[in-house]
Amino acid sequence: MSKHTSEIKINVGLDENRIPEKLNWSAPDGGIDNSPTKAMLLSVWDHQAQEALRIDLWTKDMPLDEMNVFFHQTLMAMSHTFERATANDKMAATMRDFCDYFAEKLELKKD
Repeated sequence: MSKHTSEIKINVGLDENRIPEKLNWSAPDGGIDNSPTKAMLLSVWDHQAQEALRIDLWTKDMPLDEMNVFFHQTLMAMSHTFERATANDKMAATMRDFCDYFAEKLELKKD
């Protein structure tokens, strides 16, 4: 059994059609207390089923341009995490190349 635990909470406010209207999250150990956000992606690994389980949420007022930036930054972070977790530098570089392509096609890079 773990000697210490840490808790992360996600609060989802839904409208009458059960569409996310408000998202707030707390991570007391990280100094986050009921902080508002417009989007979140959560993936967990189910060891028994050998598959990833996901929760993808965004509020109905999440702007499309911000969603594009959010995805680009998330993909970049995933490439860095993949590199740290697997030490597979070549594949991580390929993933970053895709992120550059993604940003170019969505015109996210500002000169």
